[in-house]
Amino acid sequence: MTWDFSTDDAYQEQLDWVQRFVRDEVEPLDLVLGHPCNVRDPRRNALVRPLQGQVRARKLWACHLGPELGGQGYGQVKLALLNELLGRSQYGPTVFGCQAPDSGNAEILAHYGTPEQKRRWLQPLLDNEIVSCFAMTEPQGGADPKVFTTRAVRDGDDWVISGQKWFASHARFAEFLIVMAVTDPDASPYKTMSMFIVPTSTPGLEIIRDSGFPTEKVATHGYLNFDGVRVPADHMLGGRGDAFVVAQVRLGGGRIHHAMRTIGEARRALDMMCERVISRRTQGERLADKQMVQEKLADSWIELEQFRLLVLRTAWLIDKHKDYKKVRKDIAAVKSAMPKVLHDIASRALLLHGSLGISEEMPFAHLVMQSFHVGLADGPVEVHKATLAKQMLRDYQPSETLFPAYHLPTRREQAIEKFRAALENIDHAI
Repeated sequence: MTWDFSTDDAYQEQLDWVQRFVRDEVEPLDLVLGHPCNVRDPRRNALVRPLQGQVRARKLWACHLGPELGGQGYGQVKLALLNELLGRSQYGPTVFGCQAPDSGNAEILAHYGTPEQKRRWLQPLLDNEIVSCFAMTEPQGGADPKVFTTRAVRDGDDWVISGQKWFASHARFAEFLIVMAVTDPDASPYKTMSMFIVPTSTPGLEIIRDSGFPTEKVATHGYLNFDGVRVPADHMLGGRGDAFVVAQVRLGGGRIHHAMRTIGEARRALDMMCERVISRRTQGERLADKQMVQEKLADSWIELEQFRLLVLRTAWLIDKHKDYKKVRKDIAAVKSAMPKVLHDIASRALLLHGSLGISEEMPFAHLVMQSFHVGLADGPVEVHKATLAKQMLRDYQPSETLFPAYHLPTRREQAIEKFRAALENIDHAI
């Protein structure tokens, strides 16, 4: 039996380098540059490209992908240990070639793309020469894709797409969109939709406006209108009616990868909290010496370490089974726990920094807002809690030998009968 929480020495050396590199070279980019996905920004490219070169030289580029796609094939556990360091910086994933949504879009292109689709879109995406967008959510759709109304109708050698998409992140920077649209409205519920690659230069595609969080520097979440957008038939990604299958390939990985990076965000807030309380004095003593402050620190550390272990265990299960569907329950648990952990730790850090904490000079207000974002992105928490509960009950096997439900009269009577003779002998001896 093997049970080990250690990291092999060679990879730990890589992680130590990443920690220093992110702290010294990458985190400062958050303070001087705009959005990481703006590959058309010469200032961004002048500072980011050399750092990406260093990452490639260390063989740490695109670690979420297998070697056949230019990645390292490290697996999810090693990826978790890496991503929790990258999550400290907005630019971290971009410098290491694993930024969302490009990482997930690359995965589905790798799995379902034709050779021509891979040549035209996948390799430039892997090289971060271009960025992409995943356009699934609709204004009236919420968490239920079965009520989506965007349609794709076959017309000769083309598909014609009409409808609207909402919160299509990074659409303004993207070279192409991956769009989920209804192609067979009368089919069974999970065969009604197909995926399409839509170049953003296609006539009829309009960004009505960009939305953003109040704490974001740049609004990038596009409200899109498709007015008879015509794409060739070979721009379908996967088979007709396979959109739900294609989507799950990216969403399962996307959820766990979000969680990995969230650990980094929360740990950064906890580190800043510690720095604050040992350097700030009030009422004649350090903040660190006050018991209510100590309680906040202790609660934050416990919550973060519990969540981190859940994420690492889920990553280990993914590596073991090589199938996101077999780890669906665990991914749902990670997704459900993630928003509260980030919200609680960021909120405590904000409060302990006082007025500075709510200012734009600190990241805490954004992290609090981000906690709500991760609670909604890739499916709201409530949906994942329902998934978790259903999976628990599906897998539950009532015990035939133990008595876990003493509140049931029949079980209670069975327990009394089982031990009646032994209890009488004990009573007699006493």
